[in-house]
Amino acid sequence: MDDIDRKLLNEIQSGFPLTKTPYEDLGARLNCSEAEILKRLKRLKSKGIIRRIGGNFNSQRLGFATTLCAAKVPDDKINRFVEVVNKYPEVTHNYLRDHHYNIWFTFVAPDMKVINKYIEEIIQYTGVREILNLPAVKTFKILVDFDVA
Repeated sequence: MDDIDRKLLNEIQSGFPLTKTPYEDLGARLNCSEAEILKRLKRLKSKGIIRRIGGNFNSQRLGFATTLCAAKVPDDKINRFVEVVNKYPEVTHNYLRDHHYNIWFTFVAPDMKVINKYIEEIIQYTGVREILNLPAVKTFKILVDFDVA
């Protein structure tokens, strides 16, 4: 990564322009063309430095239910389990952890009935029965920006 990549990463974390031409605007801030910005973002995404670019919404204020799930998945079933979980667009995060509950993932869905249905489907498709469903009771929001410049 060069200095422009680092500055670009800093800009998109909390200062992404909400305009008709956001990539052109980012380019203007960094003295690059829109095409250069898009090329850099594509490269950073392909390297796994950027996971996604998109908005974050307060799902509960929009009427959605959220939950954190923790699953105890045998080593020989991890790949299949992750593949099944990741097929649900309502899954926002999915992590492998060094813990006996070794796969943690989050759901955001219209209501808990939908989430419970999906968890049952995951159990059926994978045979993994030990899945904790830990619905959000209280939300703590913190802004985290990583200074990469």
